[in-house]
Amino acid sequence: MTVSYTFDVFSSLDGFGAAGGDWGGYWGKQGPELLERRLALHEQQQRMVFGATTYRAFARMLASSTEDSDVRDPWVTRMRNLPATVMSSTLREPLDWPDATVESGDAVEVVARLKEKSAVPLRSHGSLSMNRALMAAGLVDYVQVTLFPVITGQTGEDPIFRGALDFDLELVEHRTLDGHTQELIYRPTPHGRPLS
Repeated sequence: MTVSYTFDVFSSLDGFGAAGGDWGGYWGKQGPELLERRLALHEQQQRMVFGATTYRAFARMLASSTEDSDVRDPWVTRMRNLPATVMSSTLREPLDWPDATVESGDAVEVVARLKEKSAVPLRSHGSLSMNRALMAAGLVDYVQVTLFPVITGQTGEDPIFRGALDFDLELVEHRTLDGHTQELIYRPTPHGRPLS
């Protein structure tokens, strides 16, 4: 039996995963309900899966932050303490992550193997190009989008689904956090195949 894989991403309304300019982390919109929800998500036993670029960004942000900065929100600390697999052909162990291993093979093959052998669900935060490839291969069970109430038409960076295949999405869960941030969890199906 295979475990589930969740592609977890933060997004602006116009589909960007980050923004330049003066927005700040989480586009300056994180509130107590969001932070509590993120902590609860990461208190569950699971294995994180990161692409090399996302891992490097997290490691760089954590290394340059102070204990009381937004980067050190309790959920981020909890995520960092979960076991992790980092996909990279250039990084070498040991990583600056408490329980991380490096896999240098093809992400599709590695994640397919992890889904078969892991005793806990898999979750990936960010890692956009890797997760687009995993979606194309049919390995993503859930797409969890935390939609922040911003449009970043001028400053948006990292278009989340640029170059992705077409997918139909079945909404399986949703909630509003802090009165303005939406969490949407979908089951993706390549367009043209029936929803199960």
